[in-house]
Amino acid sequence: MLQIADINADIFSMATVGGSKLTIFEPITQYIPDPTQRDEFAISLMRYIADPDTNFEGIFAEKYDFFSTMFEYLIKDYNKDGGGKYAEYYTPRSIALIMARLLVGEERDLRNIECYDPSAGSGTLLMALAHTVGEDRCTIFSQDISQKSSKMLRLNLILNNLVGSIQNIMQGDTLLNPGHKNDDGSLKQFDFIVSNPPFKLDFPDTRDTIAADGRRFWAGVPNAPKTIDPDKPKMEIYTCFIQHMINSLRSGSGRGAIVVPTGFITAKSGIKKKILEKVVNEQIIYGCVSMPSNVFATTGTNVSVLFFDKSKRHDKVILIDASKLGETRKDGNTQRCFLSDEEIERIVTTFVQGEAVDDFCVTPTYQEVKDKGYSLSAGQYFDIKIEYVDITPEEFTARMDDYKQQLAAIFAEGKELESEIMKNLNAMSL
Repeated sequence: MLQIADINADIFSMATVGGSKLTIFEPITQYIPDPTQRDEFAISLMRYIADPDTNFEGIFAEKYDFFSTMFEYLIKDYNKDGGGKYAEYYTPRSIALIMARLLVGEERDLRNIECYDPSAGSGTLLMALAHTVGEDRCTIFSQDISQKSSKMLRLNLILNNLVGSIQNIMQGDTLLNPGHKNDDGSLKQFDFIVSNPPFKLDFPDTRDTIAADGRRFWAGVPNAPKTIDPDKPKMEIYTCFIQHMINSLRSGSGRGAIVVPTGFITAKSGIKKKILEKVVNEQIIYGCVSMPSNVFATTGTNVSVLFFDKSKRHDKVILIDASKLGETRKDGNTQRCFLSDEEIERIVTTFVQGEAVDDFCVTPTYQEVKDKGYSLSAGQYFDIKIEYVDITPEEFTARMDDYKQQLAAIFAEGKELESEIMKNLNAMSL
């Protein structure tokens, strides 16, 4: 396998922002240092793969993230046991499908589409997007700071008939050193962008360097905390990824979708408010879907998905509150919420049709969003409904008499209790 990697280095190698090339396979010595155990490990692995009961056809036929289940399981310990520096969170398939389908919409005559994820992980979002567009109709571009995740993405491209895009995988810090640029040094722009960035991650060492790029980070960069707690990062790094995404969308046509904490969509100050004002004032935002709680395996943060469109062809914003959907099930020691295929279809169909649905979807104009303080929360636009029940004057009088009797009984009981308390207090002596 090492020989295969060396011979095919030009095809399967992954680039880093520093200019290095990483081959697809590497020596097993760093993972199994005991030489006597390496052969046994390889034999056990191949024995499982060769087992007639082991069948990968369903996974391949699904044409999705090949490592999704594995990655979702392993990342629970990866984040906890030393890997949490990169704040990796596997994106549930339901959200990936919704993002891909709503971005592509009803368009089917797509050609030479360039898709990008600036925080790609193992490629769940990109795989869903590529299969929605069509593998033969798009080229994948990505970047991620994690070398482990980038390797999984590279294998995913091979297994999903996207080998030609391997040369576009970049490993490195997107915010500090974006790897995809034009010849003049400007950011490369893309047709579709998807992202599920880390929400909070402290980066005090590079904060000032990133903030110096005022053109890319026009709303600002979070301030570094005075004290660093690895278990409780404070810098809201996702606000930087939103700005990077907007700058990386192709002018006049680019579309993007990004996962954010739901609290962002009602922000009232700071960097978050500046971003909301820009995307609404310039009519870049055209949709927001608020998801149910606990849809992620590794975090209970409530999330929403923002949808951007640089074409400015929309006159309204589609806001969907899907927080009440899904089935809650036990997943290890935590509760997870799972969206059914029918619920996914309901979200997609409602969004595409762009029609208001009571207590589920609203379609305010951009001016109405401004009037609401730039809020993208569907719930703030729902009508408050009061149901009236017709009753006769006799029924009304009877109900009022009943209420009076109940209150009189309560008041009498209160007086009795008050008298008893005072009696007991007077009987007490020092």
